This record gives sequence, C-alpha cells and structure tokens, in this order.
Amino acid sequence: MNEGGPSSTDRPAEDLRRRKLMDAAFAVFLRFGFRKTSMDEVARAAGVSRQGLYLHFATKEELFRASVGYFLDTALAAAAAALADAERPLEERLVAAFDAWIGRFVGALGADAADLSTAANELVGPLVAEHEGRFVEAVAEALRASGLAAAYEPAGVTGRQLADTLVSSARGLKHGAATREAFLEGMAIAARVVCLPERRAREARAGQSPQAAPSRQGEPSAPGPRREGKGRGSTARKARGTTR
Repeated sequence: MNEGGPSSTDRPAEDLRRRKLMDAAFAVFLRFGFRKTSMDEVARAAGVSRQGLYLHFATKEELFRASVGYFLDTALAAAAAALADAERPLEERLVAAFDAWIGRFVGALGADAADLSTAANELVGPLVAEHEGRFVEAVAEALRASGLAAAYEPAGVTGRQLADTLVSSARGLKHGAATREAFLEGMAIAARVVCLPERRAREARAGQSPQAAPSRQGEPSAPGPRREGKGRGSTARKARGTTR
C-alpha cells in the first residue's frame, strides 16, 4: 500500500490541480516579472489558499523553477506534435512548432516582466538551454526527414544550420513583433523561403507547377507572385488554429 501518497485514483485530480497551479503561476510571472510576483498573487490566480500554495512550494524560487520547467515540457511536446503532423505541408508544421515554442507568448509580457530573462538564467539556465537544444534538433530532424535538407547540400548548408536560421528569425520576431499575429506572419515568410525547394518539388509531383503546364496560345500564364501570396496569411492562420 502507498499510505504516504495519493492513490492511483487520486492522481488524475492531483495532476489537474498541479497543471492549473502551473498555468496560473506562469501567467502571473509573465505579467509581473519575477521580482514583483508574490505568492499571494499566484494563490489568488490559481484559486488556492496561500497555505495550500506553500504546501506545494516553499519559496517563490522553487515555484518559478517548477512553472518554467512545466512550460518548457509542454511547449516542447506541442512543438514536437506539430512537426510530426505528416498530413500538413512542412512550412505549416514549422510555423505551428515555432508558435508553440515562442509565438503564443509574443505580446503577453507585462511591463514589469523585463527581469524574467535574468531570473531564468540564474535559476533555470541549464534547463532552458537543454530544452532549446532539443527544440532546435527537432526542427532540424523534420527538415532532414522531409528531404529539404538534402536540397541545400550543394550549398554546404546542413539541416541543423537551416534550423538555426529559423530560430534566429524567430528570436528577432519575438522582440520585434508587437502581436502574436505579426510573429506568425513573419515566421510564415521565413518558413516559406526556407521551404521553397520542398514546395516546388511538391507542386511538381502534383502536376501543379506553373512551369509544368504552359498556357494556351493567347492566354496569359498564372503570375507567380499571386500564387505565393495566396498562402501568405493562410499558413500563419492555420498554424495558430492548431496550437491554440
């Protein structure tokens, strides 16, 4: 018998309470930053008593480590699921993965949250670095599995370098985009550029390439820019709808 802990029938409820607590804590840290977040504020947001919160976490530092770890695990799992969705084009999977990893928090930081980066480096730096490395490698593996990385081999560019390029774009957009929608639009463009060889190959296989079907005499051929523009906003919108 497990007299010292919850029974197997109690675990789902306990897990649900912990997830609710982690979600509330992370939202409060995003709003107020590390220094200005109080245990009382987290308890109110989570709908628990102050004493109940302290039963789980003795200090704010311990709560911060747990909530960041929870975010990293859930975000990485969501990104991996998006990348593994073989029913979707590669560029849509990439945008969805970056939305899960970064995009959903663009514009969510409060005015007092500027110290979060410093707190994360001091309290959970190695954990963040480990998860970031796993995310980049997951993106690189998706690029390799799709065959896209092979298209860049003549240029001496590896799948990992392509993934690093997309991560650099995402980091720039994280700081430059005012909203999640703007981040997604920017990532859709970055993914479209990187995935251009894969897109052309896919269109050629489907017999939809503009070059594959010349126009009849006297009929203008379909302009290339219009075809590209057709998917410009749709990739970002589809990606966000999946990860919400």
